[in-house]
Amino acid sequence: MAPRLQLPRQLSKNLRIVPRHVCTSSTRSPVFCRAVSSLSRASQPNASLRASQSTLLNSPVPLRQSFALSKNPLFVGNQVRTYADSIVKVPQMAESISEGTLKQFSKKVGDYVERDEELATIETDKIDVTVNAPEAGTIKELLANEEDTVTVGQDLIKLEAGGAPPEKPAEEKPKEEPKEEKEPSKPEEKAEAAPPPPPKQEKAPSPPRKQEPAPQKPAPSKPEPVQASQPAPGSREERRVKMNRMRLRIAERLKQSQNTAASLTTFNEVDMSSLMEFRKLYKDDVLKKTGVKLGFMSAFSRACVLAMRDVPTVNASIEGPNGGDTIVYRDYVDISVAVATEKGLVTPVVRNAESLELVGIEKAIADLGKKARDNKLTIEDMAGGTFTISNGGVFGSLMGTPIINLPQTAVLGLHAIKDKPVVVNGKIEIRPVMYLALTYDHRLLDGREAVTFLVRIKEYIEDPRRMLLA
Repeated sequence: MAPRLQLPRQLSKNLRIVPRHVCTSSTRSPVFCRAVSSLSRASQPNASLRASQSTLLNSPVPLRQSFALSKNPLFVGNQVRTYADSIVKVPQMAESISEGTLKQFSKKVGDYVERDEELATIETDKIDVTVNAPEAGTIKELLANEEDTVTVGQDLIKLEAGGAPPEKPAEEKPKEEPKEEKEPSKPEEKAEAAPPPPPKQEKAPSPPRKQEPAPQKPAPSKPEPVQASQPAPGSREERRVKMNRMRLRIAERLKQSQNTAASLTTFNEVDMSSLMEFRKLYKDDVLKKTGVKLGFMSAFSRACVLAMRDVPTVNASIEGPNGGDTIVYRDYVDISVAVATEKGLVTPVVRNAESLELVGIEKAIADLGKKARDNKLTIEDMAGGTFTISNGGVFGSLMGTPIINLPQTAVLGLHAIKDKPVVVNGKIEIRPVMYLALTYDHRLLDGREAVTFLVRIKEYIEDPRRMLLA
């Protein structure tokens, strides 16, 4: 019996064998079989392999002649492809941030991930940083635990690069089969439920047996409901939850502001009638042309920019060692807008507000607010800021004293709009009124300048046409 020819899988796909009946003929001379291979240069690692291939192709081999293929380098075992492991490290977060808390892994061991797919989330004292896959592959090992403190450059995940994603259609087929099996089983259950009525009739004529255990029932049944109805009124449970890094940083900054700045707050009230009428007249046109909802924040931001022309010290700051010995005046205005999120208060910055009109400021504030709510703010979005506006009125606050965001000099607090009786031209009228609060650093800003600045804002808001003339 002739030995069975076995070829490597990679070679057999590219090999063409002449059929046996073509090789034999009674009228013709013996025909020899040739093996024709279309192997690529990538499958020929060395010159000896290519030489042996050409020898095999050029030399006829009789069909029934036995020869040892295993000795030829061309027929060495199948090629095995392996994928190298890569280590995913903690990425660079910012110049001032060197560590964070690993909040959660988005994937688990054995999951296949695509390139740039999110692997984990690291919480810092300012923002949440996502760790993305540098390339497609399969997760082999998690090198850290959730809630661990990780540093920049630390090994985080071992990833086996390459491979193919798991096939999902194979899992869908078995799910459909059991559904069909469950349907015919329902009539069988119904058929079995039919015979039980006759045996019930046989058990009915046995009343004397039930009379015997009757005296035993009252004793155990009474204490059970008494024990179940003993919960104490109210709850005295306590829970201790560790503060996240952002909340810790906010607390540290606020306390630092109180300990550093000589904070003082001045108040005023503003009639919102003109601004509300202005918004009512033009908000639909602005929304239709630009897609931006016209609000009050843009008007107050613009009023602050114009008031800073009269009182530039509001936009300045103190810098230097030992509490500061240098005043920095700026020709640009970067307004920090306080936005409340689930994790805490953040202050993204509207850059160069002095060069933006009302619609431009409103659009910038809306974009930053959406990014804050979606946890997509970056370090660049919150860096800097020369003046802050905090609108507690959206939550119903009637009056408050905001805290300065160091190293800034002042912060403006907006509050809820309430109808109040006011005197207008000697008559009492009901007008929508808002209280304004300006907290400023008395080390740099005197009372006269602070009050003048707040009065300028009041004048611009009560008559928005003034902003066109400024």
